Amino acid sequence: MKVSRTLRAGAAAALLLSLAACNRDGAETAGSDASADGPYIAIVSKGFQHQFWQAVKQGAEEAAEEAGATISFEGPPTEADIEIQVNQLTQALAKKPDAIGFAALDSRAAAPLMEQAEEAGIPVVAFDSGVDSDVPVTTASTDNKAAAAAAAEHMAELIGGKGKVALVVHDQTSRSGIDRRDGFVEWMEANAPDVELLQPQYGGGDQAKSADITKSILTANPDVVGIYGSNEGSAIGVVKGVQESGRTGVTIVGFDSGKAQKDAITSGLEAGAITQDPVAIGRETVEAALKAIEGEELPETIDTGFHWYDKTTIDDPEIAAALYD
Repeated sequence: MKVSRTLRAGAAAALLLSLAACNRDGAETAGSDASADGPYIAIVSKGFQHQFWQAVKQGAEEAAEEAGATISFEGPPTEADIEIQVNQLTQALAKKPDAIGFAALDSRAAAPLMEQAEEAGIPVVAFDSGVDSDVPVTTASTDNKAAAAAAAEHMAELIGGKGKVALVVHDQTSRSGIDRRDGFVEWMEANAPDVELLQPQYGGGDQAKSADITKSILTANPDVVGIYGSNEGSAIGVVKGVQESGRTGVTIVGFDSGKAQKDAITSGLEAGAITQDPVAIGRETVEAALKAIEGEELPETIDTGFHWYDKTTIDDPEIAAALYD
């Protein structure tokens, strides 16, 4: 296991100056208020603007502050910006952090950089999405296949086990995108023979693009009875697309949280969604990185859990604690 290194004073000063800055690609960075004398963990996320990633950042900052560590947290402008994320990871490695937290947009594109981290003795903790590499010491994430299967089960119940169902998925390159698609599809194929699944469509987690995809689906398939959105941006886009098409009677099942999605569920526009625990994901990522720095053994995966919620359970204390605005 890797050995901790101490940040040089110059690097620490440079880090502190850049924590709140916005880089030239439009991605932002942020850090904890912890002492720069402690370990430094560079976190490269799949995004920054979505409320989900802000909640992950919150959990990471809380854990870092408690441990006396310093973090940076950055992500590309959208979850389609694979090249920007790879550049951000390259820049993070150049800072020679004590550890890296990484949520891959493309589970293969960053493989060479994972090798560089290993050669430099920098432990990598994957989060949210796994990486097609043996380098990460652990992965802190939701069991996305199981969560997507739960979404499929609720969708099947809501539509009476029959009818045409569409999928608007955030991507087909990240581990979370693949698992949230496959978990949903596999459950339906195994348990709901009278449900006809349309070919998944990919909106990059972008609300506007996902809304346009939804409208196209409804135009081409006026008999669709249900649509599944696989992350915050996808689900909100599906809700908007259904609204803008003027359609009623379409059952929407989403993933994640955020104010817009919570409002849609409370109002009845969306039937329900799977919520992860993004604050826990952020905390577990930093806590695992600190253990890796100290040479502790870690499990292959850290399951951060999930819940199904709808308007009848949205205020349940256990579920509300995992929701974010």
